[in-house]
Amino acid sequence: MCGRFTQAYTWAEVYAFLSVIGPARNLRARYNIAPTTQIDVLRIGDAGRELVPVRWGLVPLWWKKPLKELPATFNARAETVAEKPMFRSAFKSRRCIIPASGFYEWTGKPGAKTPHYFSAHDGRPLAFAGLWERWRDPETQEPVDSATIIVGPANAWMSAYHDRMPVILDWSDAGAWLAGERPGDLLCSPPEDALQEWIVSARVNRSGTGDDDPALIERTAAASQ
Repeated sequence: MCGRFTQAYTWAEVYAFLSVIGPARNLRARYNIAPTTQIDVLRIGDAGRELVPVRWGLVPLWWKKPLKELPATFNARAETVAEKPMFRSAFKSRRCIIPASGFYEWTGKPGAKTPHYFSAHDGRPLAFAGLWERWRDPETQEPVDSATIIVGPANAWMSAYHDRMPVILDWSDAGAWLAGERPGDLLCSPPEDALQEWIVSARVNRSGTGDDDPALIERTAAASQ
């Protein structure tokens, strides 16, 4: 799964890999992004590729209940995303990329979990395969754009830490994922040497803590710091 990640990159980095339209702007660096908060996603808009803020936790078009009753939809399983009612419509025609500078996973027993941070070996932003949807709140009629990160089985290297991981696209496959006819072909694990890992402060264990604090991703020898 992917339940916490970071977005700390520049507009220039995003543009270099994705040719985003629109004027350059400052992007807020975030280091402890949790579900139901806003994230930046790259999608195809009316005029081309656009980077926009959306809710993390996809709300399907047909959802009629309050958001508080929505089950967890911040991840979609690669094995079933094309068939599950929650995701199949978005998978067919509303795919997106979630640029990320890294993500967290935990090892150990409940109550003594050790947080690990994962990022690209070459330092580039990661490209998570995602889906987006536009829903209208039945009470206020306000539109809500939302997204989910697709996760698949961990590769052999990642399996030492967790049995699942985000589907990480090669940047050269961005166009094929966003608008190609065979997106399922891209739902595979990244190469074993794609990521690097280190232990970080246990402060990241608390959702909503340190979202603006770059110290959360600093290497530490003890998870209890």
